[in-house]
Amino acid sequence: MPKPRFYGIIPPVPTLFTADERLDETSMARLLDKLIASDVNGLFFLGSAGEFAHMSEALRLQTAEFCVNYVNKRKPVLIGIAHSGTGEAIRFGLHAQEIGADGVVAVNPYYNPLSEHNLYLHYKQLADAVALPILLYNFPALTGQSIPIPVIVRLAQDCPNIVGLKDTVDTLSHIRETLHAVKPIRPDFAVFAGYDEYLFGTLILGGDGCIPASANFAPQLTCGIYQAWLRQDYAQAIKLQQCLSYIPALYNYDLPFYNVVKYAITLTGVDISVNALRPASPLTAEIKEKIKGALQRSGVI
Repeated sequence: MPKPRFYGIIPPVPTLFTADERLDETSMARLLDKLIASDVNGLFFLGSAGEFAHMSEALRLQTAEFCVNYVNKRKPVLIGIAHSGTGEAIRFGLHAQEIGADGVVAVNPYYNPLSEHNLYLHYKQLADAVALPILLYNFPALTGQSIPIPVIVRLAQDCPNIVGLKDTVDTLSHIRETLHAVKPIRPDFAVFAGYDEYLFGTLILGGDGCIPASANFAPQLTCGIYQAWLRQDYAQAIKLQQCLSYIPALYNYDLPFYNVVKYAITLTGVDISVNALRPASPLTAEIKEKIKGALQRSGVI
């Protein structure tokens, strides 16, 4: 059976900023060194956790270039190219291709809902214009629209360089239905859970891994589950999934959750800046204590 191009655990890496909202390359380098030394199977930049939605175009391009260059092929690099317009998404995709990324991730256009025909055309035109492997990114809680499974199937059939899906849905049913519809026609089409807590369930159903924010500060949990699954050590996978179950609550301690993830990283001993682009604001002492408590309950610290 053909192996998916991307698989396993791929953290959506936060973008680190100075207090005056510039890219903090020193902090980014420290975090990237830590992640590259871990067991993650790739790195995803400029996703939801990467604050792409609050960035200028120049800052997005600068971040992509720095991250691709710094990683320097030590892990596969995916670049988020999300935009509400097809032409702009293509431009970001061509930039990622030019700088040497290994693939791109494209959330469906947001703000205005699209007919299935126009949603298909968005991704088809993107796949025709950008030669890199493309992951669809389904996040209906933020885009307002789920990518319908018939559209996913049609894209998988028509576009060889659309190689997978990050399914950030708060249910396993969409993941299950997608797997049953797509895998028979494209066994190499990767299906990733977007939410940490659905990793084990996704693997059981025949999926390929997870793109979890917790892998930035607790890769030993999600990578451990994935590796235990591969060696059929289900008792260990269950044990680690139970530890992981204490993590998702912390994403709601502050909204947006960017600084929650960044502060959690610092609690594991990585010296990085904890600043986010406005309208996010600094964490309160109370929130910091809650984050620490969640990491303690999960056994991360």
